Amino acid sequence: MTHDRASPFAATPEPPYYIVSFSSIRAEGDQGYGAMGAKMEALALAQDGCFGLESARRSDGFGITISFWRDEESILAWKNVVSHMAAQKLGRERWYEQYEVRVARVERAYSFHANGGESLAEHVD
Repeated sequence: MTHDRASPFAATPEPPYYIVSFSSIRAEGDQGYGAMGAKMEALALAQDGCFGLESARRSDGFGITISFWRDEESILAWKNVVSHMAAQKLGRERWYEQYEVRVARVERAYSFHANGGESLAEHVD
């Protein structure tokens, strides 16, 4: 499954799958943040098991990035990519005042589109 760059929404499969939610408050200044963010996005999307990501940032510096993953093994592999580990270190030193990471398994997913109606994807054991 690939990320459609024309859409702000990640292309996710039928549940179950996993999300990693990264909420942060940015420090002042860029200090290479924009370039590293673009590099990490491209690297994450190239990882086996990554379905895509969605991201937004307010003008006051608060932002959320949610990445979508096949399984916990894929998430752990991404966490341990050397370039990603270096970016995490720089994030703590330069770019973030605070951040929260949350990992969750998606059991149900709903969507609505004005031209296409509503749909439900649900994991059934």
